[in-house]
Amino acid sequence: MNEKNLTEGSVFQTLVRFSLPFLLSSFLQTFYGLADLFIAGQFNGSATITAVSVGSQLIHMLTVIIVGLAMGSTVMIGRYVGGRKLKDAGRAIGNTVLLFAGFALLLTAVLLLSANGILTLLAVPSEAMSEARAYAMISFAGVPFIVAYNVISSIFRGLGDSKRPMYFVAIAGVINVGLDYLLIGPFGMGAAGAALATISSQLLSVLMALAYMKLRMKDLPLNKGDFKLHLPVMKEILSIGIPIACQDGFIQISFLVITAIANKRGVDVAAAVGIVEKVISFLFLVPSAMLSSVSAIAAQNAGAKLHDRSKKTLFYAITIGVVYSIIVTIICQFQAENVLLLFAKDEPQVIAKGAEYLKSYVFDCIVASIHFCFSGYFCAYQKSILSFIHNVLSVLLVRIPGAYLATRLFPATLYPMGWAPPAGSLLSAIFCIAAYMILKEKLHKE
Repeated sequence: MNEKNLTEGSVFQTLVRFSLPFLLSSFLQTFYGLADLFIAGQFNGSATITAVSVGSQLIHMLTVIIVGLAMGSTVMIGRYVGGRKLKDAGRAIGNTVLLFAGFALLLTAVLLLSANGILTLLAVPSEAMSEARAYAMISFAGVPFIVAYNVISSIFRGLGDSKRPMYFVAIAGVINVGLDYLLIGPFGMGAAGAALATISSQLLSVLMALAYMKLRMKDLPLNKGDFKLHLPVMKEILSIGIPIACQDGFIQISFLVITAIANKRGVDVAAAVGIVEKVISFLFLVPSAMLSSVSAIAAQNAGAKLHDRSKKTLFYAITIGVVYSIIVTIICQFQAENVLLLFAKDEPQVIAKGAEYLKSYVFDCIVASIHFCFSGYFCAYQKSILSFIHNVLSVLLVRIPGAYLATRLFPATLYPMGWAPPAGSLLSAIFCIAAYMILKEKLHKE
């Protein structure tokens, strides 16, 4: 598993070559949740749909936080590789393994003990509570596999390799869909079957990744000493990863708060909001891929002192994200109902409410593409605290208050509530542009 150089050649081609495998990996991971929801909707009603949507949203939140924390490893490994400091890169890999092994065990224990409390806080409708609990408990037990896969992927990407994670998750995705149909359909396991299928697939991804790493271990810049605690390296990883994990956590918590607000309006609204959240998470794959690609590519270029290449990577990524998002936003204005029919074909109220929500919410893709890419750039230059600040401001000042006020002022429709996320992203984008203009010269001098 040799490191790949992201500091040479066409900037645009490097971005596309790196981001496409990452995009496909993310697509397949998100496809797990969409497949769960789609197949559950074919065999079950609103209660199971709500249970799967709430449960999968919890797992998505955990995954996003894990990926955010692992961003510290991706960036530090990338900076060391770009600067040709391979011994330091090996030490960063070893300390990443130490850090996340302990984190996975602690997180699993906490989640299993607090599952009932979490579902109660989310105001899950009583009709869906039993299945939601089953989904959550199975998924929480599989958290070590979720952590392991995403951390291994972060190591690969820091070394400049975004293809291997795609291969592993592609195979697992096929298995996931097959298990979904088997466990939800003939076996009639409902939400529990969906969770079991997803966790089994994650385990398969981890086993394949570990097998590959063992085969190629001789090519890794590692030795036994790298797996001992090294405080300076650990501090650098956490100084980048913690702000990103916290910012992503705040955003996901805001989604859960909005879900809780919706859950109090009945099972149909809860199902509608849950489905739209899954659709939005799918549509956000391109902006998310741009964020991670900018952070990895710019990190190597920052380590090599090639700051102009980092800047070009940032602006190419913003262009790709915004153009893509404009296209999907236009499509959703005309095809929202047909998109939602995939997940709740026999639930007309769910379709109607969900279409209202999706038509306004989807504008978030356009604005978020801007601040996502800036966040990746800030991470590459070890300024992830900026991303944390703008996301916290967005959540506390706009997203949650906006959703609450929209619900109180417009109780008959979900359309106004859908404008809260794009309004929050607009604040983040303005903050990022201002911060970039102020810090541009300072970042390049450093």
